[in-house]
Amino acid sequence: MLSKLEIIQQKIHTSDSIQLLVNQWKMLSKKIVFTNGCFDIIHRGHNTYLLQSAELGNRLVVGVNSDDSVRRLKGASRPIVDQDSRAFNSACQTYIDAVVIFDEDTPLNLIQLIQPDVLVKGGDYTLETIVGASEVQAYGGQVEIIPFLEGYSTTAILEKAHL
Repeated sequence: MLSKLEIIQQKIHTSDSIQLLVNQWKMLSKKIVFTNGCFDIIHRGHNTYLLQSAELGNRLVVGVNSDDSVRRLKGASRPIVDQDSRAFNSACQTYIDAVVIFDEDTPLNLIQLIQPDVLVKGGDYTLETIVGASEVQAYGGQVEIIPFLEGYSTTAILEKAHL
């Protein structure tokens, strides 16, 4: 029998292993939901968003930006938490079924690999600014925007901590 730690670690995938897992889920007619982010310091806004994402299907796959990707997007002082820890923290959430780290600036390659039934982003995006939206819609998938939970952000936490 696997320990709880081993179960969590098995939820973290490479591009190759996530494709195999998603293909198995699709053979079982599972509705695959995909979202992504840096998830540097997981807070209530992240958890609310991810929980709502999970409710849109049967399996939630979360793409986590690599450390290099976060630095390119957020600046040299980020991330605060390393990519392996961010992936592990995401995998600890019971409503997340799989986590994969990606190194590109956008998750487009991962979206094209997984071909989720539902692509989700937060309310700070529009349909036109969601990477992969047109690709997902082209094969009949849905794109959902979840309203942004005001007052919760990693940037606000860092400002409050004076970092």
